[in-house]
Amino acid sequence: MIVAKYRRSELISNYTILTILALFSFLPILLLFFNSIKAQEEFGINPLGFPSQIRFLNFYDAWILGEYAQIFINSSKLVIGTIVICLTCSGLAGFSLARLNPKGSTIFLIYLLVGISIPAQMFILPLFLLWKELNLMNTHLGLIIIYSGLNAPFATFLIRSYMIKLPEELFDAARVDGANTLQLFFKIALPISWPVFLTAGLVVGLAVWNEFLFALTFMQDDEKKPMATILFAFQSRFENNWGLVSASAVMMAAPVVILFLLFQKRFIAGLTSGASKG
Repeated sequence: MIVAKYRRSELISNYTILTILALFSFLPILLLFFNSIKAQEEFGINPLGFPSQIRFLNFYDAWILGEYAQIFINSSKLVIGTIVICLTCSGLAGFSLARLNPKGSTIFLIYLLVGISIPAQMFILPLFLLWKELNLMNTHLGLIIIYSGLNAPFATFLIRSYMIKLPEELFDAARVDGANTLQLFFKIALPISWPVFLTAGLVVGLAVWNEFLFALTFMQDDEKKPMATILFAFQSRFENNWGLVSASAVMMAAPVVILFLLFQKRFIAGLTSGASKG
């Protein structure tokens, strides 16, 4: 009886805390959606409540004025290019660190850890000067290289933590059959490590999709700017159209939300399995 009451009270407290955390996450999203269907003049009267007049035309205006279609293509190029380069390099590096045990691997891991710890803002100025000399400013290739470098340390750690516990017998049998190192990676490690590659791809893609600082600094041409800069299209020095800003923010988040809902179970499985295998 006492144990049952203790468990019941513990469950109530846990659900209370989870409900509060869920409200902290859900209410800003709900407020953003409400603001996305408000008229501009209503923001001064009712900034936090449900709109008195629903205006879905905000989404159409944001699509046209913000050139959403072109910006969506630009961000898709950056996301796909970064995922391909980052996962290729990180996959090979993670496999090497996990299965080949090269000399100096500990130093390399420390170097990657330092790379994750240092804020990217610290080297944005020298990187800007270097990119200007290399004629990589205002190019998608320049941003893809930057994004790949920024996300590669995390992806390498995640993939290594998954591969380090793969059955050694599989690799020994492949070596007996005459497989070389690349064959061990592509034919043994890669097929059974797809959950962690999917997880790393989703994390990297989300980071690139939402990245703002480097996109604003290294991309000045409006026709090449990615998704995170779309909010500037409806802001001026003297006036901000908050309805279009909110609508564009909803359209910016929608593809990510849909993608996460489609791969939610695999994403969580890959992330937790990679963490438990570290």
